[in-house]
Amino acid sequence: MKHVKVSAASHSYDVVIGQGILKEAMTTFSKELEKADKIVVFTDEAVWQAQQAYFTENFAYAYELFIFPGGEASKTFEQYFAAQSFLLELGASRKTLAIAFGGGAVGDATGFIAATYMRGIPFIQVPTTILAHDSAVGGKTAINHPLGKNMIGAFYQPQGVIYDLAVLNSLPVREIRSGMAEVVKHAYLSDEAWLTELLVRDQQTMTTAQLASDLQKGIEVKAAIVSQDETEQSVRKYLNLGHTYGHAIEAAAGYGKIAHGEAVMIGLLFTLLLSERYGTITREATTALLAYLVRNNYPLTAVFDYTFSTLASYLMKDKKVAYGQLQFVVLEAVGQPTVKEVTLEECEEIDRILRALLKGDVQ
Repeated sequence: MKHVKVSAASHSYDVVIGQGILKEAMTTFSKELEKADKIVVFTDEAVWQAQQAYFTENFAYAYELFIFPGGEASKTFEQYFAAQSFLLELGASRKTLAIAFGGGAVGDATGFIAATYMRGIPFIQVPTTILAHDSAVGGKTAINHPLGKNMIGAFYQPQGVIYDLAVLNSLPVREIRSGMAEVVKHAYLSDEAWLTELLVRDQQTMTTAQLASDLQKGIEVKAAIVSQDETEQSVRKYLNLGHTYGHAIEAAAGYGKIAHGEAVMIGLLFTLLLSERYGTITREATTALLAYLVRNNYPLTAVFDYTFSTLASYLMKDKKVAYGQLQFVVLEAVGQPTVKEVTLEECEEIDRILRALLKGDVQ
């Protein structure tokens, strides 16, 4: 069992990582669990069906249960309202503890529910997907609006994160594909040697040891950035690498039609093309990512389902837009992210290059 410390300005907490550690890791947070007047576990239908037995065998406390429908459908106004009503009807107080047991959507929604119920109750993240190694750490919580992803939310740190790799065994291929997007993103932000190792790998033949190492490295990258900038005033913006264009694809498709990580990987490809103009990223480096995406069956043809004008309407709703100007995280080099103002006209030009690249028309 390994610990990664997240030292945010609001408070510090541990991310506990290991295989089959749920029962043991709960002792790390026994103080929070034992002083709670009620414990409410938030999960979704698919996670609970797959992991109910494992959770109940390894969780020694009485709890109430709220089950979301799953995926981005968990992050609607209707589900948020239903969850708040559940807490009120239960008589939950400020001493009630919430546990997010699920993937990124469950964690995002539970965190926002916890942040806003009685102006804030404690919560613990227990992520069940690869993707959630990113979203469970750092205190970003949110629900979606039809006009934009994660537009209604708060920065609200958990009391801790328990990452038990045993629950990843039942993940479908699509969830592995989606989750590895954030791993690859963290490598682009930090370590060229690690990135090179990742990009030659077949996701379906990863060993448990490789995955555990990747997840720990990713969490350490994020923890270091969050420790410098909790509320995204400066360097935390770098964690949005690939997300601006990716979120536009995801929103245009309708949340849940394309997995978040699948959209982010498309966004990373767009970002590398843009980064070629601002530093040492080469076309060879961009096509290395493209080869990885093709080899691991990412849905790249989704780009052709939407015109640029459709995507542009979502790009301009990005949270980093300032004074009508798009702010893109780009790479001057691997491990050297920066933020650049980019015009919509330049985005359209890169979009054309991306479409041509995907058709094989650009060398």
